[in-house]
Amino acid sequence: MLHRRDTPPPRTGGTETEVLRGFLDYLRASIAAKVDGAPEAGAHAAAVSSGTNLVGLLHHLTQVERALVLGETVTNWPATFRTGDAVPAVVARYRETVQHANELLDACPDLAAPFPGRTGPSVRWALTHLIEETGRHAGHADILRELIDGTTGR
Repeated sequence: MLHRRDTPPPRTGGTETEVLRGFLDYLRASIAAKVDGAPEAGAHAAAVSSGTNLVGLLHHLTQVERALVLGETVTNWPATFRTGDAVPAVVARYRETVQHANELLDACPDLAAPFPGRTGPSVRWALTHLIEETGRHAGHADILRELIDGTTGR
């Protein structure tokens, strides 16, 4: 059993953007670390009756980032929870998507405005939703990873 050091919430700057982006990046790093290095068989196995698995959670969050921030279209949300790709590929794709999303977010100084070239939602709403979605699934990932190999901590 691996006990990782529990990382406290980030100390961010004082602006709304710094707080939102700081917490989002903290959660993104947490779930990527939780999936990174997980044994393949366990990471793809459904540990609960809903079929949720560790790799599927991160694949889903990749699609959420791509849809919400990058403006890509997702036509089948339930399918975003499934992938046959190996753990390192899913983690790398998530981190690459986060990097692209952050580049776009860096170009959005007005939280009340929608993303460039779009009519909605506001960047503030998108950041808040990403924090909620990523935090929710990071909690699921904590439990799944502990069931797989006993790894705990952020």
